[in-house]
Amino acid sequence: MSKLKLYALALALIACGIGLMLYKHYALGFPLMPGDKTPVWTIEAKIEFIARGDPVIVNFTLPNNPPDFVTLDEGFASSGFGFSQIENDMERKAQWTARSVHDKQALYYRLDIYEKPGTNVEIADELPKTPEPPELDEPFRTAAKTLVDDIHQLSANAESFTSGLIQALNANQPEQNVRLLIGDYPSTKFKTKLTVDLLAMAGIPSRIVRGLFLEGGRRRQSLVSFIEIHNGIHWQIFDPETGVAGRPKQFILWQRGETSLLDVIGGQNSSVHFSMIKNARATQDLAVHYAADNEAALIDFSIYSLPIEEQNAFKYILLIPIGALVVVIMRILVGIHTSGTFMPILIALAFIQTSLITGLLIFILVVGTGLIIRSYLSRLNLLLVARISAVIIVVVAIMSAISIISQKLGISQALTVTFFPMIILAWTIERMSILWEEEGPKQVLIQGSGSLLVAVLAYLCMTNRVIEYLTFNFPELLLVNLGLILILGQYTGYRLAELRRFQPMTEKHVSSDS
Repeated sequence: MSKLKLYALALALIACGIGLMLYKHYALGFPLMPGDKTPVWTIEAKIEFIARGDPVIVNFTLPNNPPDFVTLDEGFASSGFGFSQIENDMERKAQWTARSVHDKQALYYRLDIYEKPGTNVEIADELPKTPEPPELDEPFRTAAKTLVDDIHQLSANAESFTSGLIQALNANQPEQNVRLLIGDYPSTKFKTKLTVDLLAMAGIPSRIVRGLFLEGGRRRQSLVSFIEIHNGIHWQIFDPETGVAGRPKQFILWQRGETSLLDVIGGQNSSVHFSMIKNARATQDLAVHYAADNEAALIDFSIYSLPIEEQNAFKYILLIPIGALVVVIMRILVGIHTSGTFMPILIALAFIQTSLITGLLIFILVVGTGLIIRSYLSRLNLLLVARISAVIIVVVAIMSAISIISQKLGISQALTVTFFPMIILAWTIERMSILWEEEGPKQVLIQGSGSLLVAVLAYLCMTNRVIEYLTFNFPELLLVNLGLILILGQYTGYRLAELRRFQPMTEKHVSSDS
């Protein structure tokens, strides 16, 4: 029963850790692999007009939480103008004001955004009001009503009606009623407004929305109009020329409704043009920024809330459980003997600072020299505390000598000897010396080489780029690590290293059968 509880606890820890990791990946946008990049678009709107010397008020509509996009930053630039923002539930406007300006003026708005599907999706709590049908004169009223009734019979819902209506208005050979409504020289702007009027006659709430197609390196772009209808649950965009439903790829919704994009009081010949450029930023940084702005608890109470210095320290601290898992696997499943239970982890941490080859050479040199000196100290019949203290002093002296000699020889790699844990090295020398005296040099070689082997394997795992990234950005994986160790802790079967012991019995059994 106790084993069942243990396995249930371990599985619960593993499930919890993986669940939190997947939540951070799908909900907050944390990438599962290091080096992942996300396109970031910088959009610049340039407003130009000619001032007449009168007081000037410039109102410019800003994007208000565009769906499927996250705003990183926005900025405003003007010279000699006051600035403020006007916000309500539906829209935001930037307002520049000046008492008296002359000649040609230029104002700038800059926006940094990136795409994140599922963000800022608008679901209205209340259905929009039923639109009022337009007032049309005959014979246009009859033609519009006939067209609406015909498409209504061929549609099943608001989406199919809208798509059918747009296709009818944009057909290569339109029917008689359509030709009457659109005239001889129809423009896309006129047909878009006509579509909204006909949707109102059908009782479908709709509005014109405008936005930008994101294309790197484009200059002097203008907003593109689309049609948005309410299907009873949410607003849905339609292409006014093809009738295709859905927001196009790399399209940011800038403005809803028929309010003007730019109003200039006290100026003339006003215009606005958009330019954009595409950059790439680390997805991890964007995810942290997004989670912090939304006050996500997993970020607000996480390592990211710590100062940078402490974050750098935790990069190494969070790697220790990986080394512990390697030690558990190598000792319980493989059966490798080590000098001390978790001494290989500390040695692996030292290898991270020194590099593998340099660390191995320094470790062998310090421990080998320490064993020689320790053998002399054993003849002095010192007490344990005094002997250990003497070994520590010897280790410090050896490390100092290695640093000084390497400096004189110009070997900078050896200067990293200071990263080795001196107390652990002293205890390692003491344990190996006692093992030498009690069981001989063979056991010293077995445990010493086993410790180095496990340390090297732990080092390779702890310095793996993917593992290092996952442990720092998904610390909840510690629960998975803990669950695996709990499961491995119940293993009482044969170790791989013990199979050699039972090989003669297997051969004897085979020979007896034959």
